[in-house]
Amino acid sequence: MENLYIYMLAALAFLALADLVVGVSNDAVNFLNSAIGSKAVSFKTIMIVASIGVAVGALTSSGMMEVARKGIFNPGEFMFNEIMIIFMAVMLTDILLLDFFNTLGLPTSTTVSIVFELLGASVAVALIKIYTDNSQSITDLFNYINNEKAIEIILGILLSVVVAFTVGAIVQYVSRLLLSFNFQEKPDWYSAIFSGFAITSIMYFIIVKGLKNASFMPPNIQEFLNTNPMTFIGISFLIFTILSFLAVRFFEAKIYTLIIIVGTFALAVAFAGNDLVNFIGVPMAGYEGFLGWYKAYLATGVLPSDFSMEGLAGEVRTETYLLVIAGLIMVLTLWFSSKAKAVVKTSVDLSRQDDVKERFKPNFLSRHIVRLTIDLNNSINNMLPDSFKNWSNNQFVKPTLIAKAQDKPAFDLVRAAVNLMVASVLISIATSMKLPLSTTYVTFMVAMGTSLADRAWGSESAVYRVAGVLNVIGGWFFTAFSAFFTAAIMAYILYYGGGYALTGLLILAMVLLIRNYLSHRKSSKIMREEDKLERAESSSTQGVIHESASNIANVISRGNRIYTSAINGLAVQNLKVLKKNREQVDKLSDEIDDLKDNIFYFIRNLEEPSVSASNFYINILGYLQDMTQSLNYISKASHKHINNNHKKLKFSQIKELKDLDATLETLFATTQTAFESRSFEMIGNVIADKAKIFVVVREKIQKQVERTRSEESSPKNTTLYFSLLLETRDLLTAMMNLLEEYYGAHDSSVEPAQLNHSEQEE
Repeated sequence: MENLYIYMLAALAFLALADLVVGVSNDAVNFLNSAIGSKAVSFKTIMIVASIGVAVGALTSSGMMEVARKGIFNPGEFMFNEIMIIFMAVMLTDILLLDFFNTLGLPTSTTVSIVFELLGASVAVALIKIYTDNSQSITDLFNYINNEKAIEIILGILLSVVVAFTVGAIVQYVSRLLLSFNFQEKPDWYSAIFSGFAITSIMYFIIVKGLKNASFMPPNIQEFLNTNPMTFIGISFLIFTILSFLAVRFFEAKIYTLIIIVGTFALAVAFAGNDLVNFIGVPMAGYEGFLGWYKAYLATGVLPSDFSMEGLAGEVRTETYLLVIAGLIMVLTLWFSSKAKAVVKTSVDLSRQDDVKERFKPNFLSRHIVRLTIDLNNSINNMLPDSFKNWSNNQFVKPTLIAKAQDKPAFDLVRAAVNLMVASVLISIATSMKLPLSTTYVTFMVAMGTSLADRAWGSESAVYRVAGVLNVIGGWFFTAFSAFFTAAIMAYILYYGGGYALTGLLILAMVLLIRNYLSHRKSSKIMREEDKLERAESSSTQGVIHESASNIANVISRGNRIYTSAINGLAVQNLKVLKKNREQVDKLSDEIDDLKDNIFYFIRNLEEPSVSASNFYINILGYLQDMTQSLNYISKASHKHINNNHKKLKFSQIKELKDLDATLETLFATTQTAFESRSFEMIGNVIADKAKIFVVVREKIQKQVERTRSEESSPKNTTLYFSLLLETRDLLTAMMNLLEEYYGAHDSSVEPAQLNHSEQEE
């Protein structure tokens, strides 16, 4: 009998290892985004600092393991066999749920997932026990669940959203008022005081609230920290302020960069100390439960179904070597997991200081929130004196940038320092109170609060940014909902399926993990392919001509495939081909829109004598957009016709479309070759045949007119066919205009000018 539970214990160990990898991949964004977004130091330095922080934090999380043993349910109400079912259901659900979100590139909360998985699985097993016991009713469910602690944890997680956002906004607003965006020009003592306050806050909550109970901390130091906290704070503030002043004055130290390094380390410590329980807490509790039962089994022969798990309610310290192993796995994951490097974009984009292409679409709620906030802001402004408003507005004036570099930091060092300081302090407080606060919620909402206070959400971006925040928060609620019910279902399957269910679910988990890994690897490979339009960075017309040639060849090649697929799908009435074709043309349209969104920054980069390049670039993008719009209409009209089960086109119509497609394919291939080889003289030959190509289209239109008058009986077919021909004519018109623009502007005697790379990197 014990063999089954040995297998379950081995499965828990395997799942703990996998969950560490998956969980760190998800949560790395929590402590890396501020340092990466500010570009304060190199990526390698950030990773080294974070790795050391994770290793240290892992050694401090022993007390947090109690949450998995008794934080959500009352272990004394369950037998050993039931506890193992709960733990297996939780771990299976957790790894699949987190890997699903990671594969989609969406950061979610490992704390919320583990809490609601424990709740769902324990509720499911409790309901089974109540159902099979006639002496119990549904009201007895509260005997199984640690209501007070569970509610405290859940409310703490939800409250952290509001607290983190509010505290982050307040601290950032005050910091910006005192330091402004020209913080580098402030007196040295400004930076010293800010540094003293920031580093003291971080060190107090990491040392006093985080490390004081660590197994390696000497007892005399623990006693001093417990009995003299204010003394420690005062001395620390004085020492760090003086050291910061000396470092800035005499060594010209980059004090804000130092704060970001310390903050990254602190947040990594807080993350590991708080979230390690999410990954190995449940397996560790299962291991402790197994040891307790196995000792009793050897002594008395007690069955798993008769052995109460009340022993888990006591305080048990996790062995240090296990924490070291877990910390090492987390560090290795941080360095080598590709998914750990893929989840940072959302929070950085939503908190970015400059305007970028927004990732989220506005919705009803985001529009109303923005309107209400504007009205509230206006009301508050009306009550403030003009002198304060003028002074505060001056503090928020951003320095004028001559050029817009693509690798410009998302926000400055002050905001990055505040993000790290506030987030690490809040997480460390929760850790000291044995509350598994969600690091994802805290770091994300702190970043959003500081963005709002820093006026990063302007009139052109606020409605999109708020929509993004609402989407992310909605995803968190989805995490809680799906974690609860999936874990409950898993528990039911394991309870009634026994060893067979366990084997099947483990195989299913492995298959899904492998499939998601291969899917992520494939999508990452696709993202690295060259089938993507690149932004122009040249500073002259000839430079833009040569640099944009690859984009033109790209659009021509993809346009050729899209047009041919639309005609072929229409000919054989293949709805699947037409649907995929719509996705391809939508992708192309989005990339053209991205290029147009970059026009502002492109023009800002131009040198004064080369402003004529902007006219050329704008015209080229306009023609590309016209071509894409025609392809879009052709693709969607074909898909709509087949999707609505309208009458198939006549054989003569299909033949004429095939002939037209063959003509266009030759034209597209020749044009693509001209742009790929930069043989712009070949464009003249294409333009010379312009009239012949339009004659072909005109003849097709005339034939359809005659066909409609004599034999055509389907209005839908006639409408579709005329639409395809007219849009093809528009497509050719846009393409010829583009070719003429290139042919007229190209001058082979002029050397293309390029932007200085050192200027771009500033």
